[in-house]
Amino acid sequence: MTQLNQNTYVLIMAGGVGSRFWPKSRNHFPKQFIDILGFGKSLLQLTFERFLNICPTERILVLTNENYAGLVAEQLPNVLADNILLEPSRNNTAPCIAYASYKIAKTNPQANIVVAPSDHLILKEEEFLNKVSQALAYTAENESLLTLGISPTRPDTGYGYIKYGNEQGARNKEQEVKNKEQGVEIKKVMAFMEKPSLDNAISYIGSGDYVWNAGIFIWSAKTIIKAFEKYAPEIATLFEKGNDVYNTLEEANFITINYPNSPNISIDYAILEKADNVYTIPADIGWSDLGTWASLHSVAEKDENNNAISCAHLNISNTQECLIQLPAGKAAVIKGLSNYIVVDDGKVLLIYPKSDEQEIKQVAASMVLNFGQDYL
Repeated sequence: MTQLNQNTYVLIMAGGVGSRFWPKSRNHFPKQFIDILGFGKSLLQLTFERFLNICPTERILVLTNENYAGLVAEQLPNVLADNILLEPSRNNTAPCIAYASYKIAKTNPQANIVVAPSDHLILKEEEFLNKVSQALAYTAENESLLTLGISPTRPDTGYGYIKYGNEQGARNKEQEVKNKEQGVEIKKVMAFMEKPSLDNAISYIGSGDYVWNAGIFIWSAKTIIKAFEKYAPEIATLFEKGNDVYNTLEEANFITINYPNSPNISIDYAILEKADNVYTIPADIGWSDLGTWASLHSVAEKDENNNAISCAHLNISNTQECLIQLPAGKAAVIKGLSNYIVVDDGKVLLIYPKSDEQEIKQVAASMVLNFGQDYL
């Protein structure tokens, strides 16, 4: 095993609720634990198996909410109990990444870390693994914060964007030439852009120097900890206090007491938008964040009328461009629908225009407000 591989760790973030996939994704059973693609495995299981090509099980950590400890252990029985990190409160991505980084650094100060969400679809896995390997090789030698930037395929207004410049992430001209010969393209990040208007998204695509922000990061433990110390000292101070207890029996108690005191902030706002050593590798990896029902429809297998159907007993006619998911044993007759989401989780039936799917999160909140926590 190479030195690079010996120092490689993976952090899978699996604590989200996935509220835009309501009602299938609910507080007690979020989308990362669901076989939402019909592959026979949950998104978390698919993500875990993907990273076994990067490093062994004992160096894969899963960070999740304490309410999902049992689900993670059940779905990933080979993951060490000490590698399931439990957050007692949802404080966004910066605190969870800090916690894992300090814990990993205590184990291996030379660690090189891949951070990835648990619920994304990657169709071109070989290309993905190739880009991650390139990134790990780079961050092992350079004090850089690296993100995989997804080569955009359309002017999507639902994603954040990264603007990159011409400056190459190479230590010298010789390294730059070598990178090009090997097909390695590392670009300096100029700015992180919020979800744009359609006009701006069209402009971004046309310029050729923007990529989608997928939330997949690669850096060394030393580099990210140094960044926390410089740009988010409140977070650094809090998690530094745990250096004597990480990887001991006292770690869980320390996290229970201190983690809720961390600020609720994303890694983008806390670090990446402030740092001057952020780079991106543009990547065409067949990526989708599966953030909405429409995004699932776009990648799912479809019939001749462009319907994505998960239902064994369905009588369907004059219906097109729909996503239909019904529980096992449920039959349905559908006629005359176009561009609709039809999802029945056994307790809630959702029939909603696909074009209005951004409202579903608010609709779910209204159901909880009006009819109780059973619908959360």
